[in-house]
Amino acid sequence: MKLQRLIPLALFLAAVGLLAAGLALGQPRDVLAKAARVCLECIGVG
Repeated sequence: MKLQRLIPLALFLAAVGLLAAGLALGQPRDVLAKAARVCLECIGVG
């Protein structure tokens, strides 16, 4: 019974940790830059 409550908590903590690591490494800026480049290529500007 206790294991059933521990697994979701462990997954949640892992997700929060990975999110924090991505933010610390500047990943949102990189993702936005790549998305903008793909979008511009789709309409033929970039």
